[in-house]
Amino acid sequence: MLIPIILCGGSGTRLWPLSRKTYPKQFLSLLHEETMLQKTIGRLQGLAYQDPIFVCNEEHRFIVAEQARQAGIEDATIILEPFGKNTAPAIAVAAIHARQNHQDPTLLVLSADHEIRDVEAFQHSISEASELVSDGMLVTFGIVPTCAATGYGYIKRAKTIHSGYSVSEFVEKPGQSVAEQYLKSKDYYWNSGMFMFDADAFLDELLKFKPDILSHCSEVVDKLETDFGFQRINEKIFERCESIS
Repeated sequence: MLIPIILCGGSGTRLWPLSRKTYPKQFLSLLHEETMLQKTIGRLQGLAYQDPIFVCNEEHRFIVAEQARQAGIEDATIILEPFGKNTAPAIAVAAIHARQNHQDPTLLVLSADHEIRDVEAFQHSISEASELVSDGMLVTFGIVPTCAATGYGYIKRAKTIHSGYSVSEFVEKPGQSVAEQYLKSKDYYWNSGMFMFDADAFLDELLKFKPDILSHCSEVVDKLETDFGFQRINEKIFERCESIS
């Protein structure tokens, strides 16, 4: 069972004044008639999946609900963050919530603000990733770099595993000379921030490396408050979470 987790956070600073705090870029129609969020939902068509879980800032809840409805999702599961704590707590809350309602689902973590033109290649990558996920692995999707960009994180590949590679390291945004070395080596990919794994596998790793986040997020899910169909996170509990990707 595949459940997409769509992360809809954003501060609206990069494309100001079109994008702004109350209406960041993922809710805008920048390159198509549909918004970036709606294109993210539409990219899933043709895959066998359950309705996505959306994680967004509390003040964007009605925008997400309406845009999801326009994309054909009537009763969307929307988890509201009182403030951003980066992606690890957001994914953890969604993963625990998904596991409460389904037995060890496979989760596909997506950002709501990506532009992916080759949908067939995107879906093919998901299909290939499912083989790795079935073996208990956590999969991240790299993007073949086309230039020595310094605005992206990088992933260094190691040995071949089935249709993918093991990851030897994640690298934060490098300087220009280092980025040029990465491009030349052909061993590095841009970090897309997209992931696929079984909920249990991810939460087991979280228990191993960040048990505090797992503990706080488990308490968050236990105490989610339903508010007009939205799932509202308890601010005091969530505040204890480390802010980390």
